[in-house]
Amino acid sequence: MRRREFIMLLGGTAAAWPLPSHAQHRKAMPRVGVLWHAANAKEEAEYLGALTKAFQELGYFEGKNIELHHRFPAERPERFRALAEELAESKVDVIVAVTGLGAKEAKRATATIPIVIVADNDPVGNGLVESLAHPGGNVTGLSLMVTDLAGKRFALLKEIVPKLARVAFVLDPRDAISKSAVIANGRAAKAAGILIQTFDVTTPDEIEKAFSDIARDGFDAAYVVGPPLYNERVQVGASTIAHKVPTITGNAEQVPYGLLLSYGPDFLDHFRRAVGYVDKILKGAKPGDLPIQQPTRFKLVINLKTAKALGLSVPPSLLATADEVIE
Repeated sequence: MRRREFIMLLGGTAAAWPLPSHAQHRKAMPRVGVLWHAANAKEEAEYLGALTKAFQELGYFEGKNIELHHRFPAERPERFRALAEELAESKVDVIVAVTGLGAKEAKRATATIPIVIVADNDPVGNGLVESLAHPGGNVTGLSLMVTDLAGKRFALLKEIVPKLARVAFVLDPRDAISKSAVIANGRAAKAAGILIQTFDVTTPDEIEKAFSDIARDGFDAAYVVGPPLYNERVQVGASTIAHKVPTITGNAEQVPYGLLLSYGPDFLDHFRRAVGYVDKILKGAKPGDLPIQQPTRFKLVINLKTAKALGLSVPPSLLATADEVIE
């Protein structure tokens, strides 16, 4: 065989051999499903931003080394169920459930895909885990301790409204947290010598009427609770101002829209810590071995602008203890 022909044959043979492919050695990008509670990304903007930042701080960048599949159920129970099933069927690596209802539906949809709860008022009582220290199964995450803070909220509210005697409790009765919250607040109110009455709000159209009735009936203040009312924070804030009803909540991100004050867990910190659990699970940890975390950071936020609009004075001693003052 001539030398030229041998070289050509060798070149052709080499071209036919399979070459190593980057695709063959590239590790599959982890896929994380996120089951929110509001209707869209705009309504979840503050928390979605916190979630994205938390992933980036741990080296995860969407589209580069992680896929985030967001689902927005718009507070509709049937949508929570359908979207949880959709995420389970798509076989994501982890499901992040922002609320207790989301976690409940995710657990119903899968017993194998790890589930991380961002915020649930009672993971044990709600049947999501066996215990806080040893969750077992495929669920872990964070507890809110919402019911344990009721007395503290009434005490803070009383510092601004000294003659506090009657408080309207505004909630969506369909929300999972409502029942336990009513019981806990009822006990705390009784201990503080305060009478409470619930006002049910199931649609945005009922918010204005609820606050109108609260003002007409002479309540000294209102307390709003639950993700559904967070989603309607703009209208809730406008109604509290329009009807001059001092209003407290457990959610700091709701206060800038017109509420008087909030005291509760730092929800932005909850997202950071939940993402930390996702990272551990993606690296091999089992959710059942990761203890349910309790809140470690609490925030007191006071809206001084609202206080002035309502003709209320905030004691300097209270302002000095606030984590944030809106002026």
